[in-house]
Amino acid sequence: MRLSALLAAEQLGLTVLVGEDQLDRNFERVFTATLRDPRRYLTGGELVLSGMEWWPTAADSEAFVAALAEADVVALCAGTAERGGGPVPQHVVDACSRHGVPLLGVPVNVSFATVSEQAVLWLAAERAQRTPGAGQFLDRYRRLVTAVAEGGGITSLLAAGARELGADSWVLSATGRVVAGPGEPERALLAGEFLKADRLPKVVATAHGPVTLLSAAARASHRMVSWFLAVAGDHEDWDSVRRELAAELATLAGLERARLDDERRIASRAAEPVLRLALAEHTTSAQIAARLSEVDLAPADAVCALSLSLCGGGPGLAPVLLTELLAPLGDRAVVAEIDGETVGVARIPPETGLGAVTALVAGIRDAVDSVAPALGSAQLSVGASRASDAVALRSGLHEARHARKLAELSSGRAAVVAGDDVASHPLLLAAVPEELRQSFRSRVLGPVLDYDAAHRSELVRTLEVFLRHSGSWSQAAAELHVHVNTLRYRIGRVAELTGRDLSSFPDRVDLHLALSLLP
Repeated sequence: MRLSALLAAEQLGLTVLVGEDQLDRNFERVFTATLRDPRRYLTGGELVLSGMEWWPTAADSEAFVAALAEADVVALCAGTAERGGGPVPQHVVDACSRHGVPLLGVPVNVSFATVSEQAVLWLAAERAQRTPGAGQFLDRYRRLVTAVAEGGGITSLLAAGARELGADSWVLSATGRVVAGPGEPERALLAGEFLKADRLPKVVATAHGPVTLLSAAARASHRMVSWFLAVAGDHEDWDSVRRELAAELATLAGLERARLDDERRIASRAAEPVLRLALAEHTTSAQIAARLSEVDLAPADAVCALSLSLCGGGPGLAPVLLTELLAPLGDRAVVAEIDGETVGVARIPPETGLGAVTALVAGIRDAVDSVAPALGSAQLSVGASRASDAVALRSGLHEARHARKLAELSSGRAAVVAGDDVASHPLLLAAVPEELRQSFRSRVLGPVLDYDAAHRSELVRTLEVFLRHSGSWSQAAAELHVHVNTLRYRIGRVAELTGRDLSSFPDRVDLHLALSLLP
């Protein structure tokens, strides 16, 4: 498709800022850049859209545009709506002039999703003219576009796509969530295969036959926050019309995702001042109560507060991931990034009770487990907390933050800690520096460990069994298969070595904690 044709679309209102003599250039793909250096996602021939969030200075613009030129993109569409309006900065214009990259300006009132959607639809129509069976393809494709235009969303689009393809189809997230589609597919299997696929389309063998996976991403992003299309059948067995139609269905699904992302970003911008206030040090409950309506909360609503960190995952990925984790709640959840911390709040209707928070956290754990294999060297930590009413939002967010810090101490790549979990002593001990834990263990149990090593005795195991049975002589002796007098002798020896009185509850607590610190 030529740049001149895109500029001729009055509904887009694009303007030429650089490259008026290059408007006859053709682009084959549309790419929304959300990375500082998107070259690994570019193959040449793209129309690139960018809100300029990564290049506020002349040096940033120079590096970004140089990367586009090296990748041989056709043009750059720059918009400023994400930054509150205003002209495209002059340093962007200058960089494009130096590197010979045509630059088109996107007006403030036009979203990237709109530009991308229009361009993709026209590109598909052009490709259809070159496809064998073009007339049949165009008829089917128009029905898909009609489903989009009528505003039925991803559910309506997918239902239309399944009819045209004559096969069950699903849109899923990388977390294993079924975004749209019938019944209950083998979502964990499909999501896992999508995350580890070297390339797409990919055929997956399921209990009900082969399923073809296609990417449904309208912009470059980490695969673990992407959608994908799953169609029953093996694409190698399809004719060219069906293959093209499946590819276009995946593209349209990606556009629906991009539209949804734009809506969520607007909601996040509206929520940010309230969440920032809730995290401030001296905020009162009255101040929070006065602002709850801005995030669609009523004082009586129960809430689930979340804090997420993604160390090593790349810029901008954390809020997108938390948004995906909360996606099942729809507009009942908002996410914002505040001073580098990603936080979210989910509204829990009063009639569902706080048990709904427990179910939500369980779902988040499952989703995190699903994407963990795709983290690579990154570490994902999520903290969650519940509050019985929205006025307690501040304490909920702070508890979620502390829970997230405990999750960061986990040895695994991904961990979720809920506020209720913090009542468990292992989590509290995890927050204690390793040197202090070792010192405590050595001071309390060191003499017993040394005695066992020297005499090949079992005082440590005896102590563990005795405490587990809450000091019951008969139950502990039965498990150890020793006489009660033998048990009394061993426990007496432990008391001598440690200087602790095992009839004293505080001393028992010290010994139990020291045992829990053993490797």
